[in-house]
Amino acid sequence: MSEDFEIKNKVAESGLVNFDLSELSPKGKRIGIDLKDFLFMEMILKEKDFREKVTEIDSEIYRDAYVYVYCSVDAIVPIWAYFLITSKLTGVAKKIVYGTKKDLEVVLMHEAISHYNFADLEAKRVLVKGCSEEDIPENAYIELVEKLKPIVKSLMFGEACSNVPIFKKNLD
Repeated sequence: MSEDFEIKNKVAESGLVNFDLSELSPKGKRIGIDLKDFLFMEMILKEKDFREKVTEIDSEIYRDAYVYVYCSVDAIVPIWAYFLITSKLTGVAKKIVYGTKKDLEVVLMHEAISHYNFADLEAKRVLVKGCSEEDIPENAYIELVEKLKPIVKSLMFGEACSNVPIFKKNLD
């Protein structure tokens, strides 16, 4: 091989900035609370029994966790029941939401994107990583495009070797 032969990394030279949305996802345990476990025969909320069970919750289990509160059975649960659970865990859990684990992830990613400083991506060619070890809610990608479109030069989705162009600003 010739000494004049040089291997060039065209991706590195392109000025392309890789952005991994999964890096914004807050780290920490996710714990669900199913209200069916607080109901009489998993069907009826008896206020006295419910309050007693909420009092018996070991808050330390939820310390610094992301908590989602839901009811997996078809029961009528008054809104104040969610108030009681939330009141018990406020100040202990990092975040408490009503809904499924997926709902929790949507809320967490929304907050992460809303609070992230994207200034370092301004006027750059950005490639949003397509594959992730974490399950990223689809809505996070929508919110990301809303944040990036006004500030970046171009936006692509996928991997450097195989990406989908999303948009490119005309720089006249």
